[in-house]
Amino acid sequence: MTRIRRGYIARRRRTKIRLFASTFRGAHSRLTRTTFQQKMRALVSAHRDRGRQKRNFRRLWITRINAGIRENDLYNSYNRSIHDMYKRKRLINRKMLAQIAVLSMNSFYEIYSRIIDDYRVAPKYPVAPIRVASLYDVTLEEYNIHDYDIPFFYHKGRNTP
Repeated sequence: MTRIRRGYIARRRRTKIRLFASTFRGAHSRLTRTTFQQKMRALVSAHRDRGRQKRNFRRLWITRINAGIRENDLYNSYNRSIHDMYKRKRLINRKMLAQIAVLSMNSFYEIYSRIIDDYRVAPKYPVAPIRVASLYDVTLEEYNIHDYDIPFFYHKGRNTP
């Protein structure tokens, strides 16, 4: 019987795995079986940590908003302020609120004073969204905040931004 030589397909597959693991240390970048195991582990970690990163950033934004609220004695807590924003249908997403709290405390104070005023007046009709440009004429040029509408969301459970 004639000898059949193996093709290049298996070698090409191993090369691909080795290229993926080329930055790993020691045997994890050289030995085929170990390399494959490390590649699987790396992909699992990357998949898991994408969700973790989203959670961590949300926690950071909430912490920054809470610090800004308590610093200016606007509300007792973050929880109460977000609840009032939902009730007034003026929720700005947490990422933007945190950015405003860090960059411009005056703008942050203005947003919350509007919400407190709305709370005192308590209109019976839906409130229009806040325009960024009309609120922060001074700080727009100062901090390069663009003239976009601040997105506001109605309460939809836990999947809000």
